Amino acid sequence: MGIHVIRMPDIGEGIAEVELVAWRVQPGEVVAEDQILADVMTDKATVEIPSPVVGTVLALGGEVGQVLAVGAELIRIEVADAGGAVAGKAPAKAPALVPAPMAAAPALAAAPRAVAPAVASAPPAGERPIASPALRRRAWELGIDLHAVAGSGPGGRIMQADLDAQPARATPARAPAQAAAVAPARADEQIRITGLRRRIAQKMQESKRRIPHYTYVEEIDVTELEALRARLNDKHGATCGRLTLLPLLARAIVLAVGEFPQINARFDDEAGIVTRVAAVHLGIATQTGAGLMVPVLRDAGARDLWANATEIARLAEAARSGKVLRDELTGSTITLTSLGALGGIVSTPVINHPEVAIVGVNRIVARPVIRDGAIVARQMMNLSSSFDHRVVDGVHAAQFVQALRSVLECPALLFVD
Repeated sequence: MGIHVIRMPDIGEGIAEVELVAWRVQPGEVVAEDQILADVMTDKATVEIPSPVVGTVLALGGEVGQVLAVGAELIRIEVADAGGAVAGKAPAKAPALVPAPMAAAPALAAAPRAVAPAVASAPPAGERPIASPALRRRAWELGIDLHAVAGSGPGGRIMQADLDAQPARATPARAPAQAAAVAPARADEQIRITGLRRRIAQKMQESKRRIPHYTYVEEIDVTELEALRARLNDKHGATCGRLTLLPLLARAIVLAVGEFPQINARFDDEAGIVTRVAAVHLGIATQTGAGLMVPVLRDAGARDLWANATEIARLAEAARSGKVLRDELTGSTITLTSLGALGGIVSTPVINHPEVAIVGVNRIVARPVIRDGAIVARQMMNLSSSFDHRVVDGVHAAQFVQALRSVLECPALLFVD
């Protein structure tokens, strides 16, 4: 009998650490070769880690939600032939990519025969504790000094479990006047933020921290646009598919960024380089059961309305069903976000870093409007768009939105390059 140690493989693309989002096995379970052991998440996708050997699981190397460095011990497996399995050998097969995050499974304790974990120790005096930015932020919110926390991760890295083991910060006692006379309807619930939810939180926080957002709201009369959409659906819906508002907006964005190429761009603020991208790769913000995802409509200017409509529908369904590919979630140059009937009157959309602009669609409502001196009912919709004020001046942001307005209020322009 021998012990085979599987370590976190190098997934590539410069990724130094991943988050453990699900265990597929538990201590004591017999696993087959190529059986999936765990799911880990990078910044872009979930990766399945297979077993290169046949054997019995001895111990798991972390808890769900824990961040593991490349090379860290992931799992220990007892194999029948010690000569055929070399301890510490990385998996022979490359980890498989899956499009959407798996549901987080509860962390499992090691079997009684698992080897003892490494003893955690606090960082030496004067040295900066090793921890991720998200964990540092959490420690700051809890009032915990990371210098006093013993890190159990590789090289003394402080993990989430180490932070959870610290005494909770004392909270002030409730004043008598605040005491509730009625028992709460339900108990408090604590939910660990892991997987895609954690990635969304980190990405939104990073975007707001790095990007000075400038939001511009404009009212659009979409009466003629909606009338055109209805006529196109009546005539071609049965053969070409029915159009939603999104492919029409995508076409308008393609035309508008032709006049304002600085809007269709990606800003590497560390290198100080803005890349103005020739093609429009439109991110379509999509709500899924696991959280917000942004699949990308590639080269939106190369398709007609119906082709874009079909591709948008395909991407949305793939995202919601967990079948969207990793490459379909990267490379967007500008994002379109809409909550449909829940769109409200005004919103302040968060830019999808490293893009420099996002166009937000609010709901369409019938409102009284003065036209030619008379009050008439019109279909009105607000566009709430945000821009990176470091590289997009306010006047250019306003001109871009006005270009969108011109096209949407005179929809015949959608078919003129």
